[in-house]
Amino acid sequence: MPEPADDLAALLAAGPLVLDGGLGTLLEAHGHDLRSELWSARLLVEQPAAVRAAHAEFVAAGAQVLTTASYQVSYAGLGAAGFTDAEVDRMLRRSVTVAREAAGDAAVLVAASVGPYGAARADGSEYSGAYGLSVDELREWHRRRLRVLAEAGADLLAIETIPSPAEVEALCAELAEIGMPAWVSVSGASTGFTPESRTEALAAAAATPGVIAVGVNCCPPGDVLPALADLDVDVALLAYPNSGERWDAVVRQWRGDGGLDDALVESWLDAGVRLVGGCCRTTPADIARVAHLVDARPAGA
Repeated sequence: MPEPADDLAALLAAGPLVLDGGLGTLLEAHGHDLRSELWSARLLVEQPAAVRAAHAEFVAAGAQVLTTASYQVSYAGLGAAGFTDAEVDRMLRRSVTVAREAAGDAAVLVAASVGPYGAARADGSEYSGAYGLSVDELREWHRRRLRVLAEAGADLLAIETIPSPAEVEALCAELAEIGMPAWVSVSGASTGFTPESRTEALAAAAATPGVIAVGVNCCPPGDVLPALADLDVDVALLAYPNSGERWDAVVRQWRGDGGLDDALVESWLDAGVRLVGGCCRTTPADIARVAHLVDARPAGA
């Protein structure tokens, strides 16, 4: 029988799949205060129905892949807020369950989100990777969360917004031992990469067993093609930038104007991107436009 990674690779070879958009910022738009260090993880505990409803909006907009609300869920971050490791395990599993429930009977994949070490710190270091930790230390920090999510019933792992070569190396070393399908997406806006080191890190990720796609997220839309330009890999490409607005970690607010441009989305698809959607501040309306563009393309294009 084909391995799950082979099945997903075949699905991507048939044509692009539409990702969802900014889950946390959609929840904020619904009136939820996510300014605490736990971000949307708090709602998994207090109001999982709100998370489910936000996921469902993206399904209705045409998303074919839902990314779970586990990006910010970590043992260190939640432990500081008084949660036990067992409670964090349950929260990680709940993130997958809630997304699966939101998908309902729709043909939608669930990708379990794995954010970087810096996301748990909530201090902006997820955009630099300047942690002062070794690859082995990062492997240990990520290990339990990866394994719990791998066993929680998701279709694949979404390794996302990774800001440095060291953290990519650490996560890929763990993925190689887990054997579950995954994508690896680096932060296109991180100062922790040079253009050369980003290309090298993504190429190494693409060679990791189980990795079905590599690319960039959480960057201005105009940065997507330059980030992928020199990448020559045998797996699918992915792109899900933010709206173009800039996150100010000091005051915890978004600044500037944003929006996904149809011509840019078309250019990513023309360049071979097979997983396409949005990150922070992209809305169900944005994803509906992306879905329309994907649907309008010839089969297999």
